[in-house]
Amino acid sequence: MIVETTDPITGNDVTDLDSAPYVVDGDLKIYFESEASKAEFLGIEVENPSADLPSGLDNPAPMGPGDFKHT
Repeated sequence: MIVETTDPITGNDVTDLDSAPYVVDGDLKIYFESEASKAEFLGIEVENPSADLPSGLDNPAPMGPGDFKHT
């Protein structure tokens, strides 16, 4: 497991890991200075650029000779 002891909101090092709030995301454990900092971090929306596009990212048009994906 990867352990991050720098609070991503404040940028400060967290030294008292026994009492510090944290979040586990897969193989990553992130410590925070406070519950307020943790809450702010959890409130950040994950960016999804394709959600704002009017269509998908796949180009269904043939891409030239030898493109057998779009036949």
